[in-house]
Amino acid sequence: MVTAEHGNSEYVAIWVWLVALLVIGLAIVALPIPKVVVVALVFAVAVVKAAMVVRNYMHLKSEHMLIIAIAMVPVLLFIGLMITLVPDIAMRP
Repeated sequence: MVTAEHGNSEYVAIWVWLVALLVIGLAIVALPIPKVVVVALVFAVAVVKAAMVVRNYMHLKSEHMLIIAIAMVPVLLFIGLMITLVPDIAMRP
């Protein structure tokens, strides 16, 4: 018989939250709201899920702030590129 250790219960709790957020993301699509709002909400849920995975499963919550700052650089570059390139993509004929 396998017994759950104290540390494993935290992983199970995070997994339950991730599954719940998955269900919420899928349920958002069925709501009678504009497509732009649906996309924004689905991406918001995805960001929360990604943050939970990075923080708990990749163990960044116990790392030094420098490591977290290094991990944020690609995110900031992505946001900067999106802000820069979206107007060009949207204005194409």
